[in-house]
Amino acid sequence: MVLEIEDIMKILPHRPPMLLVDRILEIDPFQSATGLKNITMNEPQFAGHFPGHPIMPGVLLLEAMAQVGGVAMLYPEEHRGKIALFGGMDNIKFKKMVVPGDTLITKAEIVKVRGLFGVLHTDAYVDDKLVAVADFTFALRGRNEL
Repeated sequence: MVLEIEDIMKILPHRPPMLLVDRILEIDPFQSATGLKNITMNEPQFAGHFPGHPIMPGVLLLEAMAQVGGVAMLYPEEHRGKIALFGGMDNIKFKKMVVPGDTLITKAEIVKVRGLFGVLHTDAYVDDKLVAVADFTFALRGRNEL
């Protein structure tokens, strides 16, 4: 099942410029998702990171990866309206720079769940080459619980 940007915005609370997933290519609700983000020079971070040599900031790369996992976590109807909060990040590795013109493909898998807490593993690729890896600890919370 493919989710377009309109579908994603019904699931995630993020909005541009912080919405960092353009399309979900595959989803197995509360199990896994594969997402796509087109990296373009029009994004505001490239004005200063770095002038003359634009590179996607690692923190935004991690956020994009986490958002793909967030779609998998929040897709089930019983989780709609909740927010996936970070509890921690582990095993982060950046393998290659991501630059304007790249298409980032993120594969996210929920590897452990206990109640509304869990662990999400993500791998990000550009041109079928691994560019980043990260594990996220998360908690699902209602928006009124923040």
